[in-house]
Formats: sequence, C-alpha cells, structure tokens
Amino acid sequence: MTKSNQPKSLGYIIFISTIVSLGGFLFGFDAGIISGVMEYAGPEFNLTDGQAGWVVSSPTFVAMIAMLFAGRLSDKVGRKIILIFVGFGYALSALMSAYASSYEMLYIARMLGGIAFGAALILAPTYIAEISTPENRGKLVSIQQLNIVLGFFAAFLSNYYFNDFFKSGSSFLTESNIWRWMLGAEFFPAITYFLLLFFVPKSPRWLFSKEKNGEGKAVLEKLYGPEIANRQSAEIITNLQEEKNREKVAVGELFKPALRFILLVGLTIGILQQVTGINAVYFYANSIFKQIGLGTNGAFISGVILSGTSVVFTLIAMFLIDRVGRRPLLLVGIAGIATSLLLCAYGFNQATYQLTSSDLVALDGLKEVDLSNMVDKVYNNDVDFKNTLKAALGNQLYLKQEGAIMEAAATLNAPIILIGILGFIACFAFSLGPVMWVMLSEMYPTKYRGLAIGFIGFVNSFSSWVIQQIFPWELSNLGSALTFFIYASLALIGFFICLKILPETKGRTLEELEAELVR
Repeated sequence: MTKSNQPKSLGYIIFISTIVSLGGFLFGFDAGIISGVMEYAGPEFNLTDGQAGWVVSSPTFVAMIAMLFAGRLSDKVGRKIILIFVGFGYALSALMSAYASSYEMLYIARMLGGIAFGAALILAPTYIAEISTPENRGKLVSIQQLNIVLGFFAAFLSNYYFNDFFKSGSSFLTESNIWRWMLGAEFFPAITYFLLLFFVPKSPRWLFSKEKNGEGKAVLEKLYGPEIANRQSAEIITNLQEEKNREKVAVGELFKPALRFILLVGLTIGILQQVTGINAVYFYANSIFKQIGLGTNGAFISGVILSGTSVVFTLIAMFLIDRVGRRPLLLVGIAGIATSLLLCAYGFNQATYQLTSSDLVALDGLKEVDLSNMVDKVYNNDVDFKNTLKAALGNQLYLKQEGAIMEAAATLNAPIILIGILGFIACFAFSLGPVMWVMLSEMYPTKYRGLAIGFIGFVNSFSSWVIQQIFPWELSNLGSALTFFIYASLALIGFFICLKILPETKGRTLEELEAELVR
C-alpha cells in the first residue's frame, strides 16, 4: 500500500471490523458448543439419529432462509441496525437453549440463533468490504473467519473445562444440567456483541445509496482522511448514478448472461465449502473422535486441538491472502483437503472392532447386559459392530456408553486418522474458510451484492444443513470410512472445477472488478 493510500486510522478500521465480525465468533461458538452438548443432551432426551441431526442442523436450516432476506433487508434499512437485532437474537437464543425442557424447545431455541447467524454471516463481510480499500480488504474480511475459528476454539475449550469439572466430582454439575451450562455460556459473548455494535458507524456505501452523501463522506473521512474520502466518494457516487439508470434487481437477474460467470464461481465455492464435510467434523467432533477410540475425555481434548489448529491456519491465511492472492490459496487448500480426507477414509477402512470378556468387566455400564454373543467376535466395520450393540443395549444406553465402548473395542491406526482430520482442518482454514467470503464480497456489483451474497449464502447453508442432518445417519448406515471417502471425492471434483474457472480478485477496487468480471 502506498503512502497516499494509507488509511487515516488502520487501528480504528480493524476495531470496527472486529466488532462487526464478532457475529462469526458467536456462530463458531454455537457450532462448537453443540458437539459437547450432544454428549449429554442426546442420551437425556433419548434422541434418534434423525432427531440428533435436527438439533444440530436446525440453526443452519433457518439460517439459509435468513440469508435470502438479510442482504435485501439491509439494503433497505442498513447493515448496522440488522446486526444489532442479530446480537439480541444470539443472546435470547442462548438463554432459551439453556432452559430447554424438551427436545422440541431445544431445537426451537437453536433455530432463533440460526436466524441471527444467518444474517451475521452475510452482513459482516458485506459491511467490511464496504469500509475497506483494495489493499486491506482481504485481511479485513478474513477477520470474520478468524472470529469463527476463535469461537470454535472458545467453545471446545469451554466444553473441555465443563466436562473436566463434572468428571472431577463437581457438586453442582450433573449429567442432566452440564449441557445447560455449556449452552448458557454463549449468553456472555452474545450480549457483549449486542452492546459493542452501537459503537460502529453506518456503512458509507449504504449511506451514499440512500443519498445521505454528507454522512457517508463523514464516515469515509473518519476512516481514511479527506484525500482518500474525496476520491472514494466520487467513485461511489458515479457507480451509484450508473446503477440508478438500470432496472431494479430481481432474483432472476442473477442468472442473466452478464452475471453468469461470477454466479457460477460463487455457487461452486459456496457449495464446495460445505460438501467436503467441514461442519460434520466441527459439529460432530466429539462423536468422530469417539469413533477413533479416544473415549469421551480424549474426544474433548482433541476438540481443543482441532479448534486451535483452525486458529493458527486462519492467521496464516490472513497473512497470505493479500500477498499470494485468493486463487493460489484456494487451489492448494482444496488439494490438501482431498488428500487429508482420503487419509481418514483409509484409516477407518483398516479398523477392526472386538469386545473381550475383560473389556465387558471394565465397562461398568454394561455389567447387567448380556453381550455373550459378541465376546471375542471381530467386526471388520463399525456399522455392524455399532448396530449389534444398539440392538442389545437400546439407543439410550448405547449413547451414554459409546465413548467407553469404542475406546475399548476399536483397533485402528488413530495417528493416521488424527493427522487426516487435522490436515483437513488446517487446509480448510487457509482456503475455503476465509477465501470464499472474501471473494463473494468482491466479485459482485454494488447493485447485486446483497442479493447475490444472500442467494449464494442460502445455497451454502442448504449444503451445510444437508451435511449436518445426515451425518449421524451416515455413521450408522455407511460407516466412517465410506463417509469420509465421499467427502474426499467431492473435494477432488471441486479442485478440478476451480482449477478451470477461478478468477483472481486481489488488489482491485470493487469498481475495477465489476468492469472485468461482469461480461
């Protein structure tokens, strides 16, 4: 960045970008916390695979609907006011979830949170792109992804300490209330986010679009000083004036020939981000680690390591994204994702499962159950082993004892699978995680940006919801090996598509990108 293009106060811009993207922190916290919550809430409510999938995935289901309307609604009333409602929704959802008295109340409370994070995931990168320059836009929009992974890390760490405190004999934590404390912890960052949003300015580009030119220029001057503010104001006004001569945007216009290419790119990376299974790994981390045979305590510890890996590699992405560009990070990351998932599939495919008589003696919860037909029998896949156990124990007892059972019975190369999972997380964190949102905030003309990001966000969330909803069913019916092989195959297909169509958006103004990409 040249001296003439330096912001007046980069620290202030980073400050408000961080506040706005705290909605991402809350999304990550909610997504990470549910992995530990289901360890206790699942058995308490005796949830089936479908019900467990719905508790986990219901926020994403309503988020994809919220994404359709958040961009357009914010075009009318402003990014800031919608984000304030988002913060309030997060806080209310946390309290309602903690006090849920039934399966139905739990998923309804979580759906309220889904509305909030659906809007936040769309509006935060849009707002940040509208206050940034081409030189710092990649880093600033990536703060959203950094906050998401920090939220995951905080959630897994919180779950670990709650679980450790409970296992150590805490007097106030029980199997019936530990998950309530886990969920209630989200209230504190949520109410902080709500209050801090009152300190951010309105989007200058939105103010100009509402013909509040004086207010918009004042915000730009506070951000960048008079010289850059004058230049940016002139560019924005010119761009908006050209848009006034065009017809109002309808959803169907996103499919017209001029926008077809950037819509294809956006949909490709939006779908690929989810169908490689990232939210299956995050939302069901404890369950996956139990399949490796780490036990319940080991699963909680591994979740902390997993989320810490996300933080480290997201920081690497923020350092590289405006240096090496969006395209190289995406291509290298997707190739690494495919390789890592294939490693997981191989590791699970080599596993065997066997319960010995000494294992049954050691498993306190199984002493009164007749499992003589399983003693010393070797199972070559996890599906047959788990289904036989469920038939003998019943769903509720199996859910309570799954971690201990898999720890005792599984014989597999756990290091290979762990390397595969952590490699997947690392590659995702420096590629599809942050780069997708950066590119979506850059590729679309101002007139279409809110609608386009909302539409692609909807498709992205729908893909995520499908993955989250069916993952428990996949583990029960397809097994871990085939499930991870499917994700790896989708990543490999996505790599070759992206190799063909991905543009580079680094270092160009939003207006320059519009001229280049809108064909």
